[in-house]
Amino acid sequence: MLRKIVVLSVMATGLSALQAMAAVSPTGEPAPRRVAEDAQAIRLAQSEDVEIFYDGRGNRVLVDPYTGKVIAVQPPETRLNRQALRRELRRQELRRDYREGDVLIGPADDGYYSDDAPAIPADPNGGDDYYDDPNAFPEAPGGSRVVAREPLQSPDDQPALPSTPRITEQPLEPSIAVKGREDVAALQILLDRAGASPGVIDGRFGSNVDKALAAYNELTGTSLKSTDAEGIKQALAETGGDAFGSYTITPEDAAGPFVASVPADYSEKAKLERMSFTSVTEMLAERFHMDENYLKAINPEANFNRPGTIVKVANFGKLVNKPVARIIADKSLKQVRAYNAEGQLVAAYPATIGSSDTPSPTGIHAVSRVALDPNYTYNPKINFKQGENDKVLTIPPGPNGPVGSVWIALDKPTYGIHGTPDPSKIGKTESHGCVRLTNWDARELAKIVKSGVPVEFME
Repeated sequence: MLRKIVVLSVMATGLSALQAMAAVSPTGEPAPRRVAEDAQAIRLAQSEDVEIFYDGRGNRVLVDPYTGKVIAVQPPETRLNRQALRRELRRQELRRDYREGDVLIGPADDGYYSDDAPAIPADPNGGDDYYDDPNAFPEAPGGSRVVAREPLQSPDDQPALPSTPRITEQPLEPSIAVKGREDVAALQILLDRAGASPGVIDGRFGSNVDKALAAYNELTGTSLKSTDAEGIKQALAETGGDAFGSYTITPEDAAGPFVASVPADYSEKAKLERMSFTSVTEMLAERFHMDENYLKAINPEANFNRPGTIVKVANFGKLVNKPVARIIADKSLKQVRAYNAEGQLVAAYPATIGSSDTPSPTGIHAVSRVALDPNYTYNPKINFKQGENDKVLTIPPGPNGPVGSVWIALDKPTYGIHGTPDPSKIGKTESHGCVRLTNWDARELAKIVKSGVPVEFME
């Protein structure tokens, strides 16, 4: 019995030695383990081989630096949630499969311009269509910086397009996400041509369009309705042709100058050299009286940062040039109306006029002076207080300044008619007591008004 025990012990020791030898390579290092390769397995880059970007929605985007492929998109609230990350990866796979030949049910993107519409054809090279957008990756958050370039010539007196606009022979196909809204934009462009500003051209109905249409009928002596498609088409043909035209981005457009971002705090604004545009799209949207998101939506494939790119823009016509003898700031209607010496309406603009906390003036005042591209002096002892700023600050000029690119001063100190850095909010928000217009409307009014013109505030 003792002999059997000794033999079994020797055999067990031998087997252990053989296993140890099999686990060591000829070089003395442990032999690598073999894992069965699955053809369907997903290989991710190692953490040190990942490039990180931030897109326009604040998502954290992980990109493989070797292939350029998007590995994952981490929304701000789920960056540390591995389960949410796996769901996001699966969602992208399903999106690519479901997009081809299907119909998108529900809002596309953020729902701002969405309708039920055929899906965009799948990319034959793979990848997500959102990340094929050349403008999808702004710079990562950081301090503001100004790109110094030669200033552009002032576009004040130029028409929206050249006298012979370059209209494409084959109209540019509208974005699927906005199809069906181009007729609304065409109406807005018609109103703008006549001097009845709808504010931003965004392809959407609203109160600004309603009051602009009423002003249009007063200006033209007609009774056009928003549902009269043929009448709108005929009026467009008589006032400048197609509602949209094509514009070629120039090297000067792409050069700027631009500021990386516009800080909210006034003390930080005061440190900038100029309150410039932040992008080519913001600059072109203002030049052509358009909402920036709508401009991007109708040009989904355009690289706005590349000179030579042809984009679709509003053909809004020429600026109003008839002199103004009287102005009415209608608080209830949220509209500014300008009249000539004969009492005829010359132009009408949607406006933001005061607020309950800082109401606008009452009664009749007069224009005292006009300043184009002004700087802005912040004085908390006279005006409102912004943040924790309790000292006088001078904010440099530029379209993104607190008063935009125009200041029409009134004889009542600290009050005036001015532009705005947020044209899409005109008529929908409140002001600090002044009369706020879009930059292009304020600039147009500044050209046809002079000192001494009365401004009546109507309740």
